[in-house]
Amino acid sequence: MIRRMDFAPLDGITRAVYRRVWHKYFGGVDRYFIPFFSPTDQHILTDRDRREVGPENNAGLPAVPQVMTCRAADFLWAAELAADMGYTEVNLNLGCPSGTVTAKGKGSGFLAKPAELDRFFDQVFSKVKLPVSVKTRLGISDPAEFEALMDIYDRYPIACLTIHPRVQKEKYRGQVHLEEFARALERSRNPVCYNGDLRTVEEVRTLEARFPAVEAVMIGRGAVADPALPRKLRGGSAATKEELQAFMQELYREYQAFYGQVGTAAQRMREVWFYLIHLFEDADRLNKKMRRFKNPGEYEAAEAAIFRELTLRDHSEGDLV
Repeated sequence: MIRRMDFAPLDGITRAVYRRVWHKYFGGVDRYFIPFFSPTDQHILTDRDRREVGPENNAGLPAVPQVMTCRAADFLWAAELAADMGYTEVNLNLGCPSGTVTAKGKGSGFLAKPAELDRFFDQVFSKVKLPVSVKTRLGISDPAEFEALMDIYDRYPIACLTIHPRVQKEKYRGQVHLEEFARALERSRNPVCYNGDLRTVEEVRTLEARFPAVEAVMIGRGAVADPALPRKLRGGSAATKEELQAFMQELYREYQAFYGQVGTAAQRMREVWFYLIHLFEDADRLNKKMRRFKNPGEYEAAEAAIFRELTLRDHSEGDLV
């Protein structure tokens, strides 16, 4: 039975402003994972990263900072920084499949070097003071690679192992490898959290039925595409059009205040609408305008037309969003 829901970190979407406004209107998750930051060689937190992990920008939110690195010394520095900021856990990203990340041996790219990963964990867990959780994929190109990776994970006291059951090469395409996840769940010495393709209430309930031992899930795109999804999973109501409109209008205002530029705020809103538009019937009719607006005025007109002319899909029971 699912007892904990985590909000996955989506770089470019679930940043500080979005987390705060989303939490105000919807909530339903137990923890918010902050999109990763990569420690610099100088061990200096950049202004951009400080805006994300700074406690003042996460006040009232149960947040977990995520670190992207393949150097133990850099991770230990980041973990110490997180502890000084008052966080009670730090997460290692071994899941990002982006080519710009994996080319540096970070994210899921680190999975290509299991011996180095083992040494990394040995150094980290011999010194780290905070609990360390890990978000991982199954490997680089073959799900069978995960057996050797699990041998490594099982040697260390990982606070929670969040598994996205795809390999790096698959990115977010194709079916997840549930058979490999089942084997990992059965053998893992550490708590396991499932992540991947959880977009509706029905999909989460199907996962629960197949894997009753899973106590935690991490939901990302599903909670952006249907902000009320975690609430519905806890027995709450679906989002109304009025609620969504109030949420999006406040998010737009907060982006303007945060960036100091209406144009940048509108671009951030475009990214959110990429997911949210699918909650509406006949969305294709206005989606093109939302994708191709050229200035804030055109954005505002496109959003107003969506809420004025379109109706919400019947998603009260968690139909595909």
